[in-house]
Amino acid sequence: MIVTTTPSIEGRKISTYLGIVTGEAIMGANIFKDFMATIRDVVGGRSAAYEQELIRAKEIALQEMTDRARALGADAIVGVDLDYEVLGQGNSMLMVSTSGTAVKLA
Repeated sequence: MIVTTTPSIEGRKISTYLGIVTGEAIMGANIFKDFMATIRDVVGGRSAAYEQELIRAKEIALQEMTDRARALGADAIVGVDLDYEVLGQGNSMLMVSTSGTAVKLA
């Protein structure tokens, strides 16, 4: 399935718009990752644990959106948007949400 942030697909014609599809992933961060990220914030550097969790959440949200589009009979999803939010007291949860328009191609 073609998944793109653009409103169209070069060289392909959209024949039918099937509707908006979404995907969500909410991931909890464990205490050890939080502790290590705090140390990295103090001494500098990147938090590989958080980066991996962010990548995992994005992949889950995109897969969920793609599965929903496939269930509608879509060939592609256009106009995809990804949003990232931190939730919970002490920012203990990461949410990634995706949305786009499921389409059939000619």
